[in-house]
Amino acid sequence: MNTQDLARLGQAFLDWLADWHAALPQPDLQTVVRDPRRTAFLIVDVINAFCCIGPLASPRINGIVAPIAKLATAAHAAGVRHFISIQEDHHPEAVEFEAYPPHGIHGTEQSAAAPELKALPFWNEFVVMRKNSISASIGTGLDTWLDAHPEVDTCIVTGDCTDLCVYQLAMHLRLRANAFQQRGVRVIVPADCVATFDTPVDVARQIGALPHDGDLLHRVFLYHLALNRIEVVKRIVVSEVEQVAAASL
Repeated sequence: MNTQDLARLGQAFLDWLADWHAALPQPDLQTVVRDPRRTAFLIVDVINAFCCIGPLASPRINGIVAPIAKLATAAHAAGVRHFISIQEDHHPEAVEFEAYPPHGIHGTEQSAAAPELKALPFWNEFVVMRKNSISASIGTGLDTWLDAHPEVDTCIVTGDCTDLCVYQLAMHLRLRANAFQQRGVRVIVPADCVATFDTPVDVARQIGALPHDGDLLHRVFLYHLALNRIEVVKRIVVSEVEQVAAASL
């Protein structure tokens, strides 16, 4: 199949994908957080290594830090108290470095959460989990935490990258609920609080890497999450009253 054939066959889907992404719902926070005691707010890999320091830092990733901090603040003001930050904290000789340049090494500034998150007045309430791969569940203690909090049935997932760690985290939460027959579990991904990096084809050729179309893969993986009954939304709307309450923290 040549490029022309692939483009012709894929055009209808790409047109649909663009329309689907543009029309994503925008629920309000009260609709999402039906019971704050049963809601968890999760952030994955919003750390310096992907935001501002090192070979994998990306302005696209840095751009979601403020929306995540704003939404987390509103969720906290609404009564949510389950907050988790899952962060890469690699062994200096991590096997993963065979696929990606060294990043987020344990004990370095790269592995620290973004300053905007650490500045949140309730940052000390976050449960920080460390990981040595793109998996948010292997070796992180996430399943142990979930087992200890069976009341949690709503998970808001934010962070990066849409097609890597966010995908792994959201899918793990969804598949875990499926496997254990946990009906009523909701996994919600606000598109404005997740992002992925971009490596154009010409740049990839220059540096000897695989190209990575950030815009396309962001949308394709959001679609795949939705295909698995994860609630993908454009954003979670915070009312003026909730904004005032959040500002008072």
